[in-house]
Amino acid sequence: MDKYEGISYSNVGVKVRLSRILKNNRVVIFAFDHGLEHGPSDFQEDRYLAKTILEKVTRAGVDAIMLLPGMARLTHDIWANRVSLIVKLTGKSDIRPPDKHYLQSVLGTVEGAISLGADAVAATVYWGSDYENEMISSWYEIKESANYYGMPLLQLAYPRGSTIKNRYDPQIVMYGARAAAETGADLIKTYYTGNKETFSKVVEMAQGIPVVMSGGAVREKPIEFLEDVYNVILAGGSGVAVGRNVFRSNNIEGMVKAVMKVVHDNKTPEEAVKELEK
Repeated sequence: MDKYEGISYSNVGVKVRLSRILKNNRVVIFAFDHGLEHGPSDFQEDRYLAKTILEKVTRAGVDAIMLLPGMARLTHDIWANRVSLIVKLTGKSDIRPPDKHYLQSVLGTVEGAISLGADAVAATVYWGSDYENEMISSWYEIKESANYYGMPLLQLAYPRGSTIKNRYDPQIVMYGARAAAETGADLIKTYYTGNKETFSKVVEMAQGIPVVMSGGAVREKPIEFLEDVYNVILAGGSGVAVGRNVFRSNNIEGMVKAVMKVVHDNKTPEEAVKELEK
């Protein structure tokens, strides 16, 4: 096949694959790259085995899971033909020298993700980092391949750097969302700004590209996290990419179902939290 013939069909591929992930422009993604990004300290001792967590999340009906290539390979018998797979192609360890913490390394290829059966790929850009240029270069290399193969590309648009005092500042998050849209993201994951009024500005800044909230650190009470998700939906956001607030929950399946109720069924946090009582 001529190379340019593939490009002529690629936009159709992006739309088809993205439709498998987004349902009526809403999505709940289980983000599970914490083993590399944060290490063993993120997991209770009875939850070191990824398959145990992924089986519960998949059974609960999450829309998609986001894994690094190696973990996708190790757990394919859990997720295959049950949920959409997003392969994250960048990452870093938390034990690298502190001056390199705002740099993500390339860990895979779009072709590798296709071989794994992925419906999308993802990459992080730390906007404002001293290593922003390197990550933009990596982003565009991934983007070029993703465009060719018709693969949607999720950008984890995270403003982080020595000059950024508050990464949750609405103006900073708005900047990251706009930068993600400007650089060709098909889906954007970024920080929650704390309320629906400011997050609505983040959504607006994304120029129509779907925006999902980063799940972030574990909230003290499950209903507090559900309130954040609810406000994201009210703000026009498309959902959430959540990790710790699910896999550290006392009721993993119940928490997934509760989040799904808020995102897809427009349930209030008070209604959705009842899933944790079943």
